[in-house]
Amino acid sequence: MRSAYVWRNAIKHPMSNLCRLGTIVLLFSGLNCEAAENVSGRWEGSIQIPSCEFPLIVDLDQAAGSSWTGSLVIPGLGVKGAPLTNVSVGDAAISFTIKAALTSERVGPAKFQGHVTSAGELAGEFLQAGNSAPFRLRKTGPPQVELPRTSTAISAELEGEWKGDYQMDGYSRHVTLTLTNHKPGGASAQLVVVGKRTNNAPIELVTEENGFLTIESPQFGITYEGRFRKESGALDGTFTLGPFELPLVLRRTSAKVP
Repeated sequence: MRSAYVWRNAIKHPMSNLCRLGTIVLLFSGLNCEAAENVSGRWEGSIQIPSCEFPLIVDLDQAAGSSWTGSLVIPGLGVKGAPLTNVSVGDAAISFTIKAALTSERVGPAKFQGHVTSAGELAGEFLQAGNSAPFRLRKTGPPQVELPRTSTAISAELEGEWKGDYQMDGYSRHVTLTLTNHKPGGASAQLVVVGKRTNNAPIELVTEENGFLTIESPQFGITYEGRFRKESGALDGTFTLGPFELPLVLRRTSAKVP
């Protein structure tokens, strides 16, 4: 078992230098048929990292005749309502993935491997980057799956190309954000960050409400939240990269993209 310091660095800082994020794979093995039929619900407990403890909440649900859905919360690591994909529930195992935080090319995917105990708990080992720590979950009630958010349209004054810079680890990063409306659907965005290398972050969510813009790239662990200031014509906001929050002002370089 490695120290808590190594764990915190492996878990909380997998996104430095904008490493591409992968997926979290959770595998609960050793379930019998009866247990598999009663998987639907909210499971709460914790991961016992050396010298600290991280709460863990997993919601799993299946409507009649439909596929499984789910979401995951790890409050201590800033993971909230992360949607699960490829959920598979069988007689002997439950597996699902999440395209979000905690994984990267450097530390690899995070995994849970466990079983249902005689007390009706999900218990086992949390594995990441050569580290392991026990986890234990107990069903606390009906599922509260958080459905994925969808992009909205944005106002015309936000469409176009925007550029700005932020500082991290003593180096400047140059950001280019291009926003485009699509009718009748929501908006899309392209985000390019140039530092020691060029990263084109895939954007999965774009929302705007009363001039307040939010874009999210779960794969890269990036969120940008900014408010349009009419007096300056700039987007004044915060660029979040994993655990880091950095001020970022974006200024228009071109109007609406054709």
